[in-house]
Amino acid sequence: MAYTRKRIGDLLKEAGVISDEQLSQALVQQKELKMRLGDVLITQGYITQQQFIEVLEFQLGIPHVQIYRQKIDQKVVHLIPQKTAEQHCVLPLRIDGNKLVLAMADPLDYFAIDEIRILTGLRIEPVIASKEELLRAIGRYYGLQDSIEQIAQSMQAREEEVLQTAQDNDSPVVKTVNQIILQAVQMNASDIHFDPQEDGLRIRYRIDGVLRNERTLPVSMLPVIVARVKIMANLNVAERRVPQDGRVEIDIEFRRIDIRVATLPTIHGEKIVMRVLDTENSLTPLNKLGFSDRNLSTFTRSIEKSHGVVLLTGPTGSGKTTTLYSALAHLNRDEVNVITVEDPVEYQLAGINQVQVNNVTGLTFAKGLRSILRQDPNIIMVGEIRDAETAEIAVRAAMTGHLVLSTLHTNSAVNSISRLIDMGVEPFLIASSVNCVVAQRLVRKICPHCATAYTPPEEEAAELRKFGIEESRLYVGRGCGECSRTGYKGRIAIHEVLHLDGGLRSLILQKRPDHEYFQYATERGMIPLVEDGLRKAVQGLTTITEVFRVSGRDED
Repeated sequence: MAYTRKRIGDLLKEAGVISDEQLSQALVQQKELKMRLGDVLITQGYITQQQFIEVLEFQLGIPHVQIYRQKIDQKVVHLIPQKTAEQHCVLPLRIDGNKLVLAMADPLDYFAIDEIRILTGLRIEPVIASKEELLRAIGRYYGLQDSIEQIAQSMQAREEEVLQTAQDNDSPVVKTVNQIILQAVQMNASDIHFDPQEDGLRIRYRIDGVLRNERTLPVSMLPVIVARVKIMANLNVAERRVPQDGRVEIDIEFRRIDIRVATLPTIHGEKIVMRVLDTENSLTPLNKLGFSDRNLSTFTRSIEKSHGVVLLTGPTGSGKTTTLYSALAHLNRDEVNVITVEDPVEYQLAGINQVQVNNVTGLTFAKGLRSILRQDPNIIMVGEIRDAETAEIAVRAAMTGHLVLSTLHTNSAVNSISRLIDMGVEPFLIASSVNCVVAQRLVRKICPHCATAYTPPEEEAAELRKFGIEESRLYVGRGCGECSRTGYKGRIAIHEVLHLDGGLRSLILQKRPDHEYFQYATERGMIPLVEDGLRKAVQGLTTITEVFRVSGRDED
């Protein structure tokens, strides 16, 4: 099929999806960023990936394919070198006669088409696929499989050979581990799990809070994979009997990625979890965290006070640290002294003094907090209140004119009051110092590419009515290539923001039960966690099932 050589900018402008001004700005940014014009337009929010695909599909008649529906021959894939596929974001799908059907993120990249035509000696028939799907497929079909096969063929059991292989930057195991990390970053995974099992080494990614099986490697590869990760994290390769923690900093696709590594001995070998922290995406403005208008106003007023305690509660992985960092960025000014004590320091913030807890040297949260108070701070962030000593120092610091931000592991906002009392903090200290408690969870967002409206069944409608919500339409993701057929893409927070006023402080002094705190707060406008989630479901951001899953409430 012959295609008229048009420029993508002109096509999009003719289709009416971008203006002359947006095109001009994107062209300038393209030169500065050295990116494809389509990527610049999508990154800057001028168009969506779906609009880009639709324009090419309907304006030029270039078909759109979903990679996961294609039967791809490994031999056809290797007609194009991996470097070329990554450079142009393309993937060979099949050969029809003398034509090579080529999936492309930008099918108007004529330089790529000409290069691959010369390389393969075949006519090129481009089809369009989303960039994210292509990147995932390239990671799946190229280097990783080759490296696995090389390791499986050459693996020896002797320890010195394992260590030598893990240290050689050109060895297959290095390429394998790098490819696993690259693929995790491209898929926006928060964690990589290397799970040794009796019959294989399972690789799993945690994406949008849910673990997914990616592949299973031969169990013989476990020693060399573990050795390589330990070398990267500067851990003791010879020590296999006790857990170890380490850290790796690497550059991937022009982004600085910080990886926390934790090992754990199991009966089948050492399990490794790598927490992936994208340092460039650490600071999210407060108004982008998913707070409702009312909750955002309450939270902002609380952190802008000159003194008091503001607590974030929720289980591990609920985004508490992200919210704390956003609050610190909002408060950070030249005229204030901000100091944190954390375990670990997840993101480095300019202009803020950050202290890393080190239990080996005796630098605990409590000891660090006492030292911070001698540094003339205005704002203190304590990574987590874990014990009575830290809790009491924090509330007393708040009473002496400091703003203290911290986290606590409780199931709801009102549970934090009882938790502090159980730790041994006197009720009068809590009533005098705490400004606000925020309970937070992360729910998966409905994929915008396959979102579908539906009429809620009576059970779901009844749940909505319990909170005074009358709605005849909800949304669900059907599942598509963009979301790996899960129906979800990305996450958003739901909140329960408890503001401590005079009446609630009086109840605390009386050490009343949690349900009385909750009743008092809801009567005065506090939005319960589940209700905040259901209102986001009505807005089409998530599903009722997802809200109940993370809030711990059963649908029945």
